[in-house]
Amino acid sequence: MLFRLDYLSCVLTIVSAILIGKRCWEGWILATINSAIVCVISLRTSQLGFIPANLFCIVLYGFNLRSWRKAGRP
Repeated sequence: MLFRLDYLSCVLTIVSAILIGKRCWEGWILATINSAIVCVISLRTSQLGFIPANLFCIVLYGFNLRSWRKAGRP
C-alpha cells in the first residue's frame, strides 16, 4: 500500500482552513506542516517552483501565529 502525500496535503489544507476560520492557532501549525509536505511532493515530482512559495508561506504562518497569540493576551 502506497502512502499518498497528495491526499494527506488535501486533508491538511481543508482542516487547517477550517481551524484558522474558527480562530484556532492549531490551524497555523497544520498549515505549516502542509507546506512542508508540498515541498516534499515538489521535490519528488521535480516541480521545484513550488518550494520557494511554500517556504515563504511557512515563514508567513510563523509571523501570523505569533501576531495572533500576542493579540489574544489580556
